[in-house]
Amino acid sequence: MIRRYAELRPEELAAALASNPTFICPWGALEWHGAHLPLGLDGIVAEAFSERLAAATGAILLPGTWLPMTTLPHPHSLSIPTATVCAVWRALLDELARIGARTVCLVSGHYAQGHELEMYRECVEAMRRHPGLLIFAASPLELLNDDNLLDHAGHREAAQLLAIRPDLVRLDLFQPGPPTANAVLGDDPRHATAAEGEQLLTSALKAWQQAIATWNEPELHNFYWTRAAAYLPYRDAFFKESWEQAITDWWQTKSGNS
Repeated sequence: MIRRYAELRPEELAAALASNPTFICPWGALEWHGAHLPLGLDGIVAEAFSERLAAATGAILLPGTWLPMTTLPHPHSLSIPTATVCAVWRALLDELARIGARTVCLVSGHYAQGHELEMYRECVEAMRRHPGLLIFAASPLELLNDDNLLDHAGHREAAQLLAIRPDLVRLDLFQPGPPTANAVLGDDPRHATAAEGEQLLTSALKAWQQAIATWNEPELHNFYWTRAAAYLPYRDAFFKESWEQAITDWWQTKSGNS
């Protein structure tokens, strides 16, 4: 049984907090993923994975939040200003700490460079404000420690959605070309299978369960430092005024004409 925050009565939430003060917050995006995948892929995957994680751990599942910063520049992408998203993260984490959370899992289906870096920073600062609070913030596959799995609209994202919502996948509509034409950063999505997606999600679920059960604050800080370091070349090359400006400049290099 999944304990959904929005469906709990006050006495049920109090009992849940007493037995397992862990919260899971799925974080989604509304972003162009080419003609072959839906705009809400990030949130659909994050919510489905969060439900599995809540069922496996007994944690309290919050409703999904769909507030992405730095989505791919495209007329159909929605992007929320960095300051707004960071303020929401800050307020949400402070509120969860106030009501008694001891562990928070922020499962983000969106993992753009600036989005990740700001998310890590907000989580580290929240743990400093609230000693004893542990915050795990990552994409579903991120704890598998293989950046090749973190594609965009490619083989792995298509595989995950085939395992979760195959009715939303139209690989027959995919057209080869540069990323700016089909949104794909990674391998050809036409090779994806539901079986592979299920295997990835199962492996990721085990990794999250292991981390929640065993990691302490120093291990979390090391995780965030290591993940942030992987994005430093991007920051150094493209960040001048804002993450919004950075992703726009970076995306221009993906046209195949540079």
